Amino acid sequence: MYKRNGELVIRQLLEDDRFLLAKWLSDPKVLQYYEGRDRPLDMEQVIEDFFGDPGEEIRCLIEYKQEPIGYVQSYPISEEERRLYGYDDTTEIIYGMDQFIGETSFWNKGIGTQLVETMMDYLLNVKCVDRIVMDPQAWNERAIRCYEKCGFTKIKLLPHHEWHEGAYRDCWLIEFDRGRSTASNF
Repeated sequence: MYKRNGELVIRQLLEDDRFLLAKWLSDPKVLQYYEGRDRPLDMEQVIEDFFGDPGEEIRCLIEYKQEPIGYVQSYPISEEERRLYGYDDTTEIIYGMDQFIGETSFWNKGIGTQLVETMMDYLLNVKCVDRIVMDPQAWNERAIRCYEKCGFTKIKLLPHHEWHEGAYRDCWLIEFDRGRSTASNF
């Protein structure tokens, strides 16, 4: 995959990117929002988690002004997730999405919104998905505001859904539904 939106580029993850992922995923500022500060990833874990067989998962590096700044992945959601989320129509193509900006100097500059919109464009127009879902932790209001700006809506609260920093945290199931969207960009 390769997708450009102005100075933002999303490209397929390369083996040399493991060094960046290990750097970002051992930074407490990043981990506070992504894996948890109590779960820094070393190189071995990065290789295991991000460089094994991807199956249908799309793993990408994010560059801004030709500088690597983060990571994004998308994937068809599993049957278990479909049941948990309440999606009974098995003909629908539903993808999940996860992302983080690992270079903290690029936070709060609107790049996250640009990133999400760029991935949405790819998923909706290239992969032809019907829905895109994410499950941000309920306390992460900054991320939720970004996703809502991009047209995602809260569908339901997922109590005690994700283990983060020593406790199960509530998450929101949020979705972008192509069939209900009024966004003209997609």
